Amino acid sequence: MTVHPFIEAEKQAGHSVKRACELLKVSRAAFYARRTGAVGPRAVQDAELTERMTAVHDRSRGTYGAPRIHAALKREGTACGRRRIARLMRAAGLAGRHRRRRHRTTIADPHAATRPDLVLRDFRPDPTTADVRWCGDITYIPTDEGWLYLATVIDIASRRVVGWATADHLRTELVAEALRSACHRRRPAGSVIFHSDRGCQYTSHEFALLAAELDIRLSVGRTGQCWDNALAESFFATLKNELYGDRPWPSRSVARTAVFEWIEGWYNLHRLHSSLGYRSPADYEAALAA
Repeated sequence: MTVHPFIEAEKQAGHSVKRACELLKVSRAAFYARRTGAVGPRAVQDAELTERMTAVHDRSRGTYGAPRIHAALKREGTACGRRRIARLMRAAGLAGRHRRRRHRTTIADPHAATRPDLVLRDFRPDPTTADVRWCGDITYIPTDEGWLYLATVIDIASRRVVGWATADHLRTELVAEALRSACHRRRPAGSVIFHSDRGCQYTSHEFALLAAELDIRLSVGRTGQCWDNALAESFFATLKNELYGDRPWPSRSVARTAVFEWIEGWYNLHRLHSSLGYRSPADYEAALAA
């Protein structure tokens, strides 16, 4: 059996197979089964699995690779091997997005007060409680109006972004607003460690006063050691890779809306994390509460 020439042409042109199948009222399972040139039981199973796989890939905004698609299908009750998923993804032309290097925004203050490192590169999830250790950093997002800077506060226990703020500047007010947001939303019961790099915003006297007011213990890594704040670095790599890649946003307001939707509507609630046993931050915190 042959594949419908219109669908095959659409796929070769890089267009959506899903949309082409909808226009011709053909299921994607049938398309992939016919595309293999075989109609045996295994081919039919592969076609059905490819359709489920494609749905998961679409829900992830085209970002999931084989490991996360495998985990998502397993959570939905579909038993299959990761190698099989990888093979079917290649056949269907599906691929996840990979992280790229980012430029650093850290400017250390040589006259800043010395602070200890209270985390010591231990960014393992906490299986018992949240809101004990947070970490944060600053990144930039390109727009046609100039840079939009994003500061975050992440709960190390669950990987959840508990506070964030954006601005068109890199002054201390940016990181202060993110920390206030985290404390307002989470209302931690006790003192919390907040870990960052040695950027001048985090080592400023103004930020130290705010931390004391909020009962936050400040912790910093070493200068030029990205692994000392690896969790925050990893989050920004994921955000840049999955949210916008290399394209600039038309304005800061549009970029901020996109960041809000990605963090609050996708990352915190639904994105699966390998370090959390392929659960989302919201699912992991629900398990902690239970």
